[in-house]
Amino acid sequence: MAWFRSLIQVSATARSATKPRISDPFSYTLLSRFSSEPAPIHETPAPQPPTQYSGLGPTKPGEKPRVVVLGTGWAGCRLMKGLDTDIYDVVCVSPRNHMVFTPLLASTCVGTLEFRSVAEPIGRIQPAISREPGSYFFLSNCVGLDPDKHLVQCETVTDGAEPLKPWKFEISYDKLVIALGAKPTTFGIQGVEEHAIFLREVYHAQEIRRKLLLNLMLSDVPGVSEEEKSRLLHCVVVGGGPTGVEFSGELSDFIQRDVRQRYSHVKNYIHVTLIEANEILSSFDDRLRHYATKQLTKSGVRLVRGIVKDVKAQKIILNDGTEVPYGLLVWSTGVGPSPLVNSLPLAKAPGGRVGVDEWLRVPSVQDVYSIGDCSGFVESTGKPTLPALAQVAERQGKYLANLLNKIGKAGGGRANGAKEYKYEDPFVYKHLGSMATLGRYKALVDLRQSKEGKGLALAGFTSWFIWRSAYLTRVLSWRNRFYVAINWATTFVFGRDITRI
Repeated sequence: MAWFRSLIQVSATARSATKPRISDPFSYTLLSRFSSEPAPIHETPAPQPPTQYSGLGPTKPGEKPRVVVLGTGWAGCRLMKGLDTDIYDVVCVSPRNHMVFTPLLASTCVGTLEFRSVAEPIGRIQPAISREPGSYFFLSNCVGLDPDKHLVQCETVTDGAEPLKPWKFEISYDKLVIALGAKPTTFGIQGVEEHAIFLREVYHAQEIRRKLLLNLMLSDVPGVSEEEKSRLLHCVVVGGGPTGVEFSGELSDFIQRDVRQRYSHVKNYIHVTLIEANEILSSFDDRLRHYATKQLTKSGVRLVRGIVKDVKAQKIILNDGTEVPYGLLVWSTGVGPSPLVNSLPLAKAPGGRVGVDEWLRVPSVQDVYSIGDCSGFVESTGKPTLPALAQVAERQGKYLANLLNKIGKAGGGRANGAKEYKYEDPFVYKHLGSMATLGRYKALVDLRQSKEGKGLALAGFTSWFIWRSAYLTRVLSWRNRFYVAINWATTFVFGRDITRI
């Protein structure tokens, strides 16, 4: 057996000679978790100087000017779609890599449409981001702005995971477009953030759908009291604007056509309440508002006039002391400026939005523009703040893309290069009308340019057909138009998908 002992000694010598040398104490500690040998004790390293985070530096001669777009909402995506990428490199910074087609978002909550049907990837909206060497999309949040140095500070989105290093970086811009959108307004009411669900993003719709289907299945469990069944299956919507009304209509249609057939044991317990402080659909024609009220009531939606005072885990309290128990609470009371918008060192419009002039430029700084829900005209323009609507944001994005293309062709695309550019046609908004669906093949179409103006106002099945046709043509890509049309046809023939995934 001497040859066997010699073989063991040779193998041990080879292992010690080939053992990797680990110079990083942190890496050695990680590897030592898988070894039976004790990890060596290291002295505390001396303090290191602050990390210098990398980023995109200023554009060089011979490179295209860089347009940095903050946000992937209606305004930002319409701008990126219209930018001439032969003139500019496009860099987009946003915590989501898609645009949400918000008019159809309520339909995804109850299975009328699938979630992918309302999400458009940024790479499809502006293909240059995927193929051009100087154009990028960064899944990050903007955390600061230095307009004097033409710098944007960003942090990567970690989603709770261990952050990458460097996870903070800076981007130099030649032109900056702020299209950060807005956040839901809670009016400082305690408990809204913790217990209510908003309806602004795809993940909001997913959460609503999971919660709704979970409550339906839990209420069917043996031993659940009558009172608890009523609470679990009580869906409360706060806010009587178009989003709140459309969601209430979709939900009532879901209850009438699907729940009563597939959850017959609890069909008499589920109901919907819509709470609004004033009139529902206040921007619509009076006749259309009355029709909507009548139609929602006929569909089983209970309309309550009141103001929410407090939100608890299983009930809300109105200003008159009335307690309303709920199993699902959806909050849709409008939007306001986000904390980031409030913190930016820029001029502000009434209401806290980023202030802009007639050409959507931010006053007192160079090469900064703002569009969409986060922007508003400064008082010196004499123009009112435009409503936070998709059509406003989309048309601002289209206008600014054309303006930047003209500036670029005139040689003003570089940082501080548009000082001598002569701005001509200012942005003018013309309202195209409003639409809202009520469920059960009913909708409203109000084509007046203003609340006091005259124009066509329709309600009923014809309006529903116009609503569907208009939004089907407004979906950005043929791919998603096909998805939407197939989803609508499938729902009509087979009913809604009630799978909880």
